[in-house]
Parts: sequence; structure tokens; C-alpha cells
Amino acid sequence: QVQLEESGGGLVQPGGSLRLSCAASGSIFSINAMAWYRQVPGKQRELVAAITSGGSTNYADSVQGRFTISRDNAKNTVYLQMNSLKPEDTAVYYCNADLRKRLTLPSDTYWGQGTQVTVSS
Repeated sequence: QVQLEESGGGLVQPGGSLRLSCAASGSIFSINAMAWYRQVPGKQRELVAAITSGGSTNYADSVQGRFTISRDNAKNTVYLQMNSLKPEDTAVYYCNADLRKRLTLPSDTYWGQGTQVTVSS
């Protein structure tokens, strides 16, 4: 069993900051890429930021320069530091991990339950 547990969402004023965390636990042999996605009602889930096991990152154009993704491999945890938040960043943010439960098994994708981020005055 593998679980991804997110934390850190909430209500923040425009221009403010939040830090999301996502910890993977359970039967894990190795984790490849980890990522954050977000979704608003009526729209498709979109990639916000991703990071490989080696630390290479990529970002959606809309968050480039404002958000920073990082990870702690020893803790199986990925973070998303969000600065200069805008109302259009309001969404449910989901953690995603591509991981392998055993050496002999192929990797698979797992999702967290989501955490709400609301940017409003």
C-alpha cells in the first residue's frame, strides 16, 4: 500500500505565500519523478511543476519564477513553495509520484487526495 499525504493548503491573500508538502509512505522501493498538479472545477488537471530524482525541474509558464518545487529523497517528500500568489492560482493541488514498490515491478503513478489553495482578499 502506498499513500501520498499532502498538507499546507489554505486561504491566502493575493501576493502572499504558501508551502505545500507531500509525503509518500508505505511499500516504496524507489521514487522517480514527483510533481504537483492543480485543478479547478470544469477544467482539466494541469501540471504545475515536476522534479526528477536527480533534481531537474520544470514548471508551467504561469508559475515560472513564482513557484519552486523541491524534494527530500530521504523523507520521500516533495514541496511546492508558492510566492506572489494570484487569484488565478486558486485550485485543488494534487501531489503525484511515479514510483516503484519493488525492484522487480515496473513503476506506477500515485496521487494524493488533494489540498485546496484559495487566493482571495
